[in-house]
Amino acid sequence: MHQGKPSKTALKVAIRRAAHQLADEPPVLVDPIAVRLIGDEHKRDMERAQHRVARDFRAYLASRSRYAEDRLAEVVAKGVRQYVVLGAGLDTFAYRNPWPDLRVFEVDYPATQEWKRGLLAEAAIGEPENLTFVPVDFETKTLLEGLAEVGFDRTQPTYFSWLGVTPYLTLGAFRATLEVLAAFPRGSAVTLDYSFPPTTLSPARQEIYTRLARKLAESGESMRLFFAQAEMDAEMGRAGFKIWEQVGATQLNEMYFRGRTDGLWLSPVRIGRLVTAYL
Repeated sequence: MHQGKPSKTALKVAIRRAAHQLADEPPVLVDPIAVRLIGDEHKRDMERAQHRVARDFRAYLASRSRYAEDRLAEVVAKGVRQYVVLGAGLDTFAYRNPWPDLRVFEVDYPATQEWKRGLLAEAAIGEPENLTFVPVDFETKTLLEGLAEVGFDRTQPTYFSWLGVTPYLTLGAFRATLEVLAAFPRGSAVTLDYSFPPTTLSPARQEIYTRLARKLAESGESMRLFFAQAEMDAEMGRAGFKIWEQVGATQLNEMYFRGRTDGLWLSPVRIGRLVTAYL
């Protein structure tokens, strides 16, 4: 992203999550905050995001968030009371959090957080008491430094969601962050997603990827880090995790789209996977 400016990718993801609430019944991710947060300014983009041709991507973003929030529910049931959203963007969980004693920490660049808080104010969406914004410019501050400044308890088990971030990192930054997360107390967990190398795609999908990558690069958010499934397994083990699972389109379809009659489902040729690692 361009330094000092909010993330355009965060806006595009939020628009599609909001469009899912309007176009797909029942929604896989029930999110009454999403449409309010986007507002009327992006009406045309919302209409495009509801179109049938946008359905697969819309379904993926909704199921990605639902999957992470389902994993959160599992660890909360086991006693976890801290949730860190890495690269939070316009994520809305904190504003519909069903657990009053769960502290939510939203980590993102300062400019993106200032923009989000402006949107929240415009939509009259209050900031809950158990939410803490953690502005971190990773050029000058580490994740742990940023969390320490806002009263985060490093000694407590914590759940991390890290969605839509990995492809934009360097390998060094990815490994450094993963090692930090793997050093958290027993009972902690992290969910992240990653993309397959473009060379593994069909010619038609490589063409789609090239167009997307060009647009992202123009906005200052270049995709540059990719993994094959076996490579991601190796990264999890290298970081120190002992237990993890990977899920792709087949598993997500079985979890969230089975039995639907509206045709909403994930293409079996999704170009990435979700990973949850446990401590």
